[in-house]
Order: sequence, then structure tokens, then C-alpha cells
Amino acid sequence: MIDSVNYWMDTALAEAREAFRQKEVPVGAVVVLDGVLLGKGFNRTRSLADPTAHAEIIAITAACQAIGSERLKDADIYVTLEPCVMCAGAIVLARISRLYFGVHDQKAGGCGSVFDIVREPRLNHLVEVYPGIHADEAHILLDEFFKELRDKNENSSSQC
Repeated sequence: MIDSVNYWMDTALAEAREAFRQKEVPVGAVVVLDGVLLGKGFNRTRSLADPTAHAEIIAITAACQAIGSERLKDADIYVTLEPCVMCAGAIVLARISRLYFGVHDQKAGGCGSVFDIVREPRLNHLVEVYPGIHADEAHILLDEFFKELRDKNENSSSQC
């Protein structure tokens, strides 16, 4: 079990690295069912000018299209950053069974840090949550991205 968790989180991290290369916030996600990759994605909010184009939404959409259903019962999702409230809601609506994520998001996390949508007992579906998977690697990517962004902003403002 641990080997497959590591494998799929490594796959999500590869998606996050692609987001980084494309100057998007480096978050990656993959949806897996019975050991088969159904969908993958990375943040594309900037390139698509779409605030809903989060890695999780892209991966869930691809997975649903792959199986021809809006339900992903018994599927797992691996995400490098704790999903926000929007993505947590999509995970619940898709009926994904298990969420594995890397870094907690203390500002916008919807899966335990700020809110806990995926384990809200009043909803009609609960998700098992496994945080901290490859958290160091995910954290480093996010830190590097935001450091580069800050450095770029400081350099551009000093040229004015």
C-alpha cells in the first residue's frame, strides 16, 4: 500500500512541477481507481484565466470523462496541497473515497486546516483523509515558486 501511495504522490508532484514550469502555482493532482490513473491535472488558473482551474478540478473532470460518470466511487485523489473549499466540495460531490495530500494550507485549506468539508457529517458523503504525504517536496516547490514571484515583483518595482 505504501509503495502505491508514494508512486501516486510522486505522479502528483510531477504535475506540480509542470505547473511550476508554466508559471502556475505548483499544485498537482491525480485520480486513481483500482491502481489505474483516471485523471491528472495541475493548476491552470492563470493560463486559462479561470479561478476554478485548480489541479483537483482538472483531474476530477478528466477522471469522470474517462469512466463516463460524475461519480468516482472507490477512487483516490492525490494532491500536493490540501484542497480548498471549492475542491473539497468537488471531491465530496464526485464521491471520491480517499484523499491523500502533501502540505496543509493554513490560509485556505478545506480538508482540516481552516474548514473540513470532506469530513462534514451533515453532508451525504465523507472522505478518508491522509495528510502529510511527501509534504517536504511539495512545500519546497511552493516555497520556490513564491520566492521567485516575490523576487520578480521586487525587481520590477525597483525599476520604476
